[in-house]
Amino acid sequence: MTVDQDQSPATPAGSAAGEDEVAALQAALTAAEARALESRDLYMRALAEVDNVRKRAARDIEQAHKYALDRFANDLITVKDSLELGLSAAANVDSLKSGTEATLKQLGAAFEKAGIVEVVPQGERLNPELHEAIVTQPSADHAPNTVLQVVQKGYQLNGRLLRPARVIVAREP
Repeated sequence: MTVDQDQSPATPAGSAAGEDEVAALQAALTAAEARALESRDLYMRALAEVDNVRKRAARDIEQAHKYALDRFANDLITVKDSLELGLSAAANVDSLKSGTEATLKQLGAAFEKAGIVEVVPQGERLNPELHEAIVTQPSADHAPNTVLQVVQKGYQLNGRLLRPARVIVAREP
């Protein structure tokens, strides 16, 4: 007996059942291929959407970095304008002083809007996280490690130190 004889249908009814089975399998295959194409299309759309979100986020971050200081810069421009006006109108020392005080007040307001706070530790205990001791000086009137004098103010931006206060610190005599 040959292989061809084993695989040949024995009856014509078996032939019809085999054709029906093949047709059903082909229909199932066609349906599966359609689902696969639909899934691939959905996947490609989702991939494109993720890429668009990533690009949009990168563009937003770039814009935020680029224009982060926009408001602060505008506030500083008014301070510069005030300084220039004060210098051009300074006929005497009193008008120059009052113009400088007004400008300093504007600058303080700009700092406040931006979240910049002065660190002025006069009379406080030395805090190495906020203060930089540049000199120690013997003092019987003050406790050791107490700030005697602020040489240069420090500044914080929203709680983060921009520049430590440079100070003279008391030590035992």
